[in-house]
Amino acid sequence: MTTRTGPRNLITDVAGLRVGQAEDHALRSGVTVLVGDVPLVAGVHVMGGAPGTRETDLLAPDRAVQAVDALVLAGGSAFGLDAASGVADGLRAMKRGFAVGEVRVPIVPAAILFDLLNGGDKGWTLNPYRALGCAALAAAGEVFEIGTAGAGTGATTATLKGGIGSASVVLPSGVTVGALVAVNALGSATVGEGPHFWAAPFEIGDEFGGRGVARTYPDPMSAPTKLVQHANTTIGIVATDARLTQAQCTRLAVAAHDGLARALVPSHTLMDGDAIFAAATGARGVPDTAGEVALGHAAACVMARAVARGVFAARAMAGDAVPAWAARFG
Repeated sequence: MTTRTGPRNLITDVAGLRVGQAEDHALRSGVTVLVGDVPLVAGVHVMGGAPGTRETDLLAPDRAVQAVDALVLAGGSAFGLDAASGVADGLRAMKRGFAVGEVRVPIVPAAILFDLLNGGDKGWTLNPYRALGCAALAAAGEVFEIGTAGAGTGATTATLKGGIGSASVVLPSGVTVGALVAVNALGSATVGEGPHFWAAPFEIGDEFGGRGVARTYPDPMSAPTKLVQHANTTIGIVATDARLTQAQCTRLAVAAHDGLARALVPSHTLMDGDAIFAAATGARGVPDTAGEVALGHAAACVMARAVARGVFAARAMAGDAVPAWAARFG
């Protein structure tokens, strides 16, 4: 059976999920929001050494809250965590959230990347990320832009522009797995000085150029990295329509990190805050042990593809600190 993507090759191929984005190109930053038609069972795993997150403790399997209303990826470093407040405001207006008596409290975990040194205008007086979060939620739909958009607007890697990426796969069981990622890595998504992606063995069709694997590889101990420390972090979400517990979602997030390691060299460094959320809609059945293994492998593969797609789709803009893939190789 030939491996196939969902109809959009986006995380929204998982039925019931929508993604909204908002960005400010003068700021060179933005916000990406994943929201479900109903609350989502979710987990998280952090492997970078410099993470920035909000409400991740409540995703542990032993916590009282068992579902989230939205997940947020944002630029802006710690300032970007305020994007979740804007999303929470929007969800509250929709009367969504965890019920405490007559009160609804939206549950909105978030993760941020560092893009404060990318040349954008960061001289704000009022933190702009709350408004960007609210706008991103209002824009949520099944189709969204990848590349220079949302949380990937000002993202960079060691050698090329980063961006927001997404991909999906439909397993033989009929279960769909999708990934959404903002690529802002200390390492590189491409091999050496060439156009070939580290994720090439996992490419479906020509979704990120169809260049195949590199013919030659550099010394693995001389992988390119950004010269500016703390200006990094790749954050993402993997989602499925399988019915999973919080513990199983956490394991899915762990597995998805293998996709970062396959697509970015190096990854999970001391200067990256790499974090991945996992979410399950529960629309399909409970997987058996073999099904869980297949889900984990799919999560890693789809995350690697999403990373490459985000870098491949990045658009060149005036003042770029590093070139876009298309400007350099397209």
